Amino acid sequence: MKEKIYNILPHVFQNLLVVLYNYKAYKIRYGGSYKVFREEKEKNRTLSLEELKRYQAERFKKLIEFAKQNSAYYQKTLCNIPNASDIQNIQNLPILDKETLRQNIESVVVQTEEKLEKSKTGGTTGKSLEVQNFAHNSQERFAFLDDFRSRFGYELRKKTAWFSGKNLLTSRDIKNNRFWKTDFIHKVRYYSTFHINEDYLKYYVEDLIKYKPQYLVGFPSTMLEIAKYGLLNGYDFPADTVKAVFPTAETITLEMRARIERFFKTKLYDQYASSEGAPFIFECKNNKLHLELQSGVFEVLDENNHPTQSGRLVVTSFTNEGTPLIRYDIGDSITLEDESVTCTCSNNNPLVKEILGRVDDYIYSPENGKINIINVANAVKDVEGVIKYQILQNKLNRIDLIIVKDENIYNTNQESKFIQNWKDRLGNKMELKIKYVDDIPVEKSGKFRMVKNNIKHLIN
Repeated sequence: MKEKIYNILPHVFQNLLVVLYNYKAYKIRYGGSYKVFREEKEKNRTLSLEELKRYQAERFKKLIEFAKQNSAYYQKTLCNIPNASDIQNIQNLPILDKETLRQNIESVVVQTEEKLEKSKTGGTTGKSLEVQNFAHNSQERFAFLDDFRSRFGYELRKKTAWFSGKNLLTSRDIKNNRFWKTDFIHKVRYYSTFHINEDYLKYYVEDLIKYKPQYLVGFPSTMLEIAKYGLLNGYDFPADTVKAVFPTAETITLEMRARIERFFKTKLYDQYASSEGAPFIFECKNNKLHLELQSGVFEVLDENNHPTQSGRLVVTSFTNEGTPLIRYDIGDSITLEDESVTCTCSNNNPLVKEILGRVDDYIYSPENGKINIINVANAVKDVEGVIKYQILQNKLNRIDLIIVKDENIYNTNQESKFIQNWKDRLGNKMELKIKYVDDIPVEKSGKFRMVKNNIKHLIN
């Protein structure tokens, strides 16, 4: 009903609804304990490594004791482990993979009388997952993010261009070559990431030049396409306009960084987290990545679960008490920097050499252009009964959708919703073929690929 009302409203009233939505969200996000957390993060910016490790050990102990007392899953899995709350014994705790979390999510979520916030992940492994958290968990996460961004001058209500997976456009917008909605109170313009193709990029570039945002936030693959178009067609973005670019959700390649920085005439500063709520990795002014030990524990493990310099990332998050993530195999991999390498930025957290895990694959629609991995993953949001899915593209005008379904939940209504989600992303001109299977095999590497794009050689 809300979507139907939104779609029939004039553009100016749709913008007003965006303002009202943000007002409600910001009231929670920046209320409660947010100010206390912001002050703590700013105060702790220059803690020594030893102080950071002590802080980490204290938060770890608090989390484990809380999980054992309030989560049925952790009562069962942790209570018989001696000194489980001592961070020195972390390798004695079981590793939680995504499938185990999904199957046991109800018992992992803590029992509490306090209302928990629900958040659905898109699931780049082909499955959606709903996590729940306390309001103060979200407030601390935003305090971490805002403290990071504030180091480059960002604060709420500074003019920002945001590129995320929110589908806010109507057919009238597209007809009028308008690919954005604006929160004019908080000074945020949301640009669609579903319509990045050659026919529309001109309007993105020209509106960004006219809007003159101070910060860019969101999917770097979208920013890259805009930057490439601007550079190729001789657009001159005003110098000293954008103060910084803050990418989210995707791995930053050297090409992305170089072209985005060149066109927008600014610097890009990366950060890593996850929609489930993984601990943070932040890039500093010297373009070095730092583990944020105040946000959780990072373990880099080999195939035998032994510590290594480069391997899969297993995390314990301090900001997910509602759905505790303890030794959670996030599905990504990183390479740690050698201990001999240091940074002069005053941040004494350990360094990361490279983030390897997030796949920047995409589907291509001749009508709407490139659909990045996050928008692909979000197609399963609010669709029940999809256990796993994979997208194959072997032709420019067709995709094949392979689905493993839960026979007890998935029905024609869920299928219709899933198809509509895809039409929102692909447009109406692309052929969509659905095939139901009992299982989808992993690759030879042991990894599951949600997207298999076999036509990249046909795309410029």
